[in-house]
Amino acid sequence: MENTVLLKAIIENAIDGLITIDDLGIVESINPSACKLFNYLPDEVLGHNISMLMAPQDRTRHERYLFNYKKTGNGSIINVGRELVGLKKNGSCFPFRIGLSEVKYSGRIIYAGFIHDLTKEKEAENKLQEYAALLEEQVEERTHSLRTSLDKLQKTQDELNLSLNKEKELGQLKSRFVSIASHEFRTPLSTIHLSASLIDRYAETLDRQGIEKHVVKIKDAVLNVTAILNDFLSLEKLDSGMVKPKLSTFSLSDTAKEIAEEMQVALRGNQEIVFKHRGPDLMIHLDQNLLKNCIIILIDNAIKYSGLDSKIHFYTKINEKNCTIKICDNGIGIPQTDHKHLFAAFFRAHNTGKISGNGLGLSILSRYTGLMNGKVSFQSRINKGTLFTLTFPQTYKS
Repeated sequence: MENTVLLKAIIENAIDGLITIDDLGIVESINPSACKLFNYLPDEVLGHNISMLMAPQDRTRHERYLFNYKKTGNGSIINVGRELVGLKKNGSCFPFRIGLSEVKYSGRIIYAGFIHDLTKEKEAENKLQEYAALLEEQVEERTHSLRTSLDKLQKTQDELNLSLNKEKELGQLKSRFVSIASHEFRTPLSTIHLSASLIDRYAETLDRQGIEKHVVKIKDAVLNVTAILNDFLSLEKLDSGMVKPKLSTFSLSDTAKEIAEEMQVALRGNQEIVFKHRGPDLMIHLDQNLLKNCIIILIDNAIKYSGLDSKIHFYTKINEKNCTIKICDNGIGIPQTDHKHLFAAFFRAHNTGKISGNGLGLSILSRYTGLMNGKVSFQSRINKGTLFTLTFPQTYKS
């Protein structure tokens, strides 16, 4: 008797809820903690099916589990803790864990369920998940911010590298300029100085032929220096944006013929300029002076880098879409490794040797061509010659 009173006291004062049901699921007993959990009085629960304390989604499953266990003896809920959703008297729901055990007493089977409220644990779990989600969001934001900062840093680094490369390139240009200018100016100036001294000597003996010979050398040297200075001046004007195309309408074939005739005086030895115009003789709409300078630069280079008995082929062509100028020689050609640098200011191919030049001609040509919306291309092989092609859009057809 004493043990029974003790057991009842333990059940009545247990923190967790305790409910017993028969094999049909009818509630036979409920302790105060369980009543408090579900907000029911004992008389409101006793004699009713346990399903009244379960949320709708758990009722059917619980009844099925109990039926299967009675029928087969194999139960998935007996002696196994499970999480369910409880239904309070006011219709609100709460999570709980139930541990269900089977008790055989006086030839009957009774099921005892120990119920533990999981509300606080679930709230803590939800807060933890919310905190984890918030933390993940903050990490993502920080990662994005860091990635943005890294992108900006990389962009700054790229800009700095570009600036350093430009500075390095500028330094190389200045170095080449000093080297070329000193060489190109020194030679004609030395010639002028020597020829002037010799003229002074020939003047004492009245050697007319010697005087005339060195006067010619002085004139050539002065023209050479003037040409170099003109190239430097042209480059300066291009860099400062002072060169603007002045478009006019003119005959390409007539202009080309004039240039071919003018360049005859620059030929060396038995060199020959072969000019031919192909296609209809249409008018073109470009800057005549800039175009003329481009053609002269190419023919002058062809003369300079070709043999004394070579032919320089000069072609012009016009169709409905564009006009092209081609200048072809069979000279020393351009090394493959120098192709990518060919239009850089002060750059000279490595096989030019002692042939005079300041490395500005093709750079100026490229920029003049670009100002007229044209394109310059070339093909070249060592000792097989070079073909330059200038192409301009045709906008004037009459």
